[in-house]
Order: sequence, then structure tokens, then C-alpha cells
Amino acid sequence: MKKHSKKKELMMLPLLFISILLCVGGHFILQPNYQDSHIIEYSLAALPFVMFAVVIIAIKMAFKAEEKEQDD
Repeated sequence: MKKHSKKKELMMLPLLFISILLCVGGHFILQPNYQDSHIIEYSLAALPFVMFAVVIIAIKMAFKAEEKEQDD
């Protein structure tokens, strides 16, 4: 069984925090005070795509770290 590197795990932590902030921010701007703005509507529509981009970045980072570990 492989032993996981702590450094690889810690590299993903900022992406996790970004995802959490996007979720909390999305729920915050769903409040009735902000629902009349078109900019808010567009940013809420773009939110899933931004989260998907964060996931793609995380997958690329994981592949790169795995390849680097195999080379060593």
C-alpha cells in the first residue's frame, strides 16, 4: 500500500478553501436584498462553471504530483 505524501495533500487545501468560499458566497448573494441585480444573476449562473474549473485544476495538480512521485 502506498504512503500518501502530506505535501500533496496540503497543495489541495487552497482549492478546497476556494470551493468553500464560492459555496458560501453563492448562498449569501441569494438573499432577497441582492436578487434584483442582473450582475448577481450572471455571477450565480457562472458559479458552477468556476467550481468545475477548480475541480479540473485540482485533478491536474493531482496527476502532476503523482507523476512526480513515480519518477522519484
